[in-house]
Amino acid sequence: MTAGRTPERNEHENYRSRVRGSLLGGAIGDALGAPIEFWSRDRIHAECGPDGVRSYLPESVDGADIYGRITDDTQMTLFTVEGMIRASVRQDRGLGFTVGVLHHAYDRWLDTQLLEGPDGERDGWLINERWLYSRRAPGNTCLSALEIPRGGRRKLEQFGTEATNTSKGCGGVMRSAPFGLVPPWVWPLDWQFDAAAQAAGYTHGHPTGQVASGALAALIGALVRGSELDRAIDEVITQLRARHGFAEVYQAINQAIETARRGPNPEHIESLGGGWVAEEALAMAIYAALVYPDPGQVLDALALSVTHSGDSDSTGAICGNILGALHGETALPPELAFEVEGRHTILTLADDFIYEFTSGDRLHGDYGPFTRWTDRYPGW
Repeated sequence: MTAGRTPERNEHENYRSRVRGSLLGGAIGDALGAPIEFWSRDRIHAECGPDGVRSYLPESVDGADIYGRITDDTQMTLFTVEGMIRASVRQDRGLGFTVGVLHHAYDRWLDTQLLEGPDGERDGWLINERWLYSRRAPGNTCLSALEIPRGGRRKLEQFGTEATNTSKGCGGVMRSAPFGLVPPWVWPLDWQFDAAAQAAGYTHGHPTGQVASGALAALIGALVRGSELDRAIDEVITQLRARHGFAEVYQAINQAIETARRGPNPEHIESLGGGWVAEEALAMAIYAALVYPDPGQVLDALALSVTHSGDSDSTGAICGNILGALHGETALPPELAFEVEGRHTILTLADDFIYEFTSGDRLHGDYGPFTRWTDRYPGW
């Protein structure tokens, strides 16, 4: 791990709040939008009122109403977090931070979609969280890209290879926020951008899907550094212009900025698309955050981000990632935060991510210390 400098106490606490806020905020936005995915805007307003979706709608599970259920967006984000911790642990071997370790993490996520429960063949702790063994309408692109023909396990040399499809669906960008959460004293924005784009490429082969994923990571990274939202977007645009295949993402973000100047309106957010493809999902989330930028407006922004007839859970998840990184954990609406599914797991992973990237030298190293951390997060 790049040691960098030791952060001051206040800086560390601020960083911790943003990490926890971004991951929990993403889950809240995901769960807020999940039940209304595929609903028309007219139906949403008829059933939820003129202000859109501001509370969890019930989902029937085994005859009982359940509130705050997350989707594959949050599931894959959690495995991204775990994969990044394990990639950092792997540096004890003198190999550097290898993004390909994330491919292995997504293989573990695939197990949760194909198996009824843990089979004892995988290591680490996250794969043994039984609540994750539930299919929540996972994207076909992610499933097909990660599927291993004829069964078995992916060979070592296959990890880190780009998907052969041409998809630019939002399944890459929806899970990319953790790359922006690496502390600013560890890695720069351009690393965050490129690493997220590379990891998105394991399931999505289109350059736009990869660039959009990198753009979200850079946006989160700029916010974690303390930039205001407008300034953070400017930093993303600077990063975009240095990348091949940036045009569609650049255009979508600029359209979001222009649309935000017209104020909040469900018709305006739908003018940006449906959120099914990466650049649209990112633009819609940015738009909602721009028109409701204050800490006391988080629920307004989340409601706007999901109140449309498109991929509401993904746009909500991305918006929640942005708002949590911008304002920190305490700005999240408690009436949604307390009930979101998997909150304990989400916040445990957030804290472990922080431990690894701020105090990893107290947990593991080439020549010690040798703690049980490496059982929890094996380095591969």
